[in-house]
Amino acid sequence: MKAAREIAKLRARLADAEETLRGIRTAELPCSTCMWGDNAVVRAIRTGEVDAVVVTDKAGPQVFTLEGADHAYRILIESMNEGALTLTPGKVILYANQCFARMVKAPLAQVMGGSLRRYLSPADQAALQPLLKQAGQSGAKLRVSLRAADGSEIPVQLSAQLLAPVGSNRATISLVVTDLTAAQRHEELLRALTHRVVQAQETERNHVAIELHDNITQPLCAVLSRSQALVNRLLPRDGPAKSEALKLHTLLGQVAEEVEHISRNLRPSVLEHLGLPAVLRATEAEFVQRTGVPIKLICRKLTARLPHDIELAIFRILQEALRNVERHAHARHVTVGLWQQRNSVQLTIRDDGIGFALDRRMAKRNGKAHLGLLSMRERATYVGGELKVKSARRAGTEIELRIPLTR
Repeated sequence: MKAAREIAKLRARLADAEETLRGIRTAELPCSTCMWGDNAVVRAIRTGEVDAVVVTDKAGPQVFTLEGADHAYRILIESMNEGALTLTPGKVILYANQCFARMVKAPLAQVMGGSLRRYLSPADQAALQPLLKQAGQSGAKLRVSLRAADGSEIPVQLSAQLLAPVGSNRATISLVVTDLTAAQRHEELLRALTHRVVQAQETERNHVAIELHDNITQPLCAVLSRSQALVNRLLPRDGPAKSEALKLHTLLGQVAEEVEHISRNLRPSVLEHLGLPAVLRATEAEFVQRTGVPIKLICRKLTARLPHDIELAIFRILQEALRNVERHAHARHVTVGLWQQRNSVQLTIRDDGIGFALDRRMAKRNGKAHLGLLSMRERATYVGGELKVKSARRAGTEIELRIPLTR
């Protein structure tokens, strides 16, 4: 009877072992895919999906277990519309979901246990290293291009988070991989729409400038000339009438000057004929005369005449920035700088005004200023540039525009 009981126990243990072996599939990957050296061997031990990866290298075998890999965890990760990875600090993929495998167009068995480097360019590999070092910080993100197995490239965003299992000294890194293909397509459509809006604005500005010149400025000049003739005909004894005629003539002159100013701003002929430095100096003089706020203009000589669309974008952004300074900043001094750096041109506008908070609440309270910033960003996007705004309450505002010259 004792022997029978021992045999029964052995059979039960054998049955458990066979059941375990049936759930285990082992995949050995060549070291060339792992990029760990000549003697590196990776074995992915699977029970349905990977629960552990054994990494054997010069330091000896190391077992990385996925302690959260229960059924509920797997359902959550596999139902994501984003790629999910777990990495060693050496960029070895310990776990990947099906979504990431579809992104790189490779079987999941070939993805897990391999290196993330195989899906990145050398430049993106170098950019990834600082991201992994910052994985313990919130908001660690990076845009790269994944190289799929068929040679195609997919724009993605990587979000890193450090995982340190309780009771373990082996930290791993989780990556969420977001496909940006649709977002990039939307950005391109938005950029194209912005181009059309800016072009329509300039067309309408030119049309209004011509209408002002032909239908307003010229008749005003004629009335101004007739009023001067009237003043000249009145004799000193006509006292009150001559005084009123002089006031009328002065008022008509101011109106004609203001209309001419509006027309020049709508269609800057100085920019077309004399170039950007000349129109910046004219804008500076006009602003100082109108507001009394001094401007320090730093305009370094450009190597060549800039393309017309870039010159126009810089002029419009400067116009809007100075308009915001005049209306909202209460500044005492303004500095405007323009210079060229190799393959880019940069414009900066700084003021020592009251500044503002760069948040949504400020945008709601000061809608006109917010629309002005939006307009400047649209102008920058139109020429492929980047606009940065730095401001804080009672600390002034700085606007920096950088436009590449090789587009």
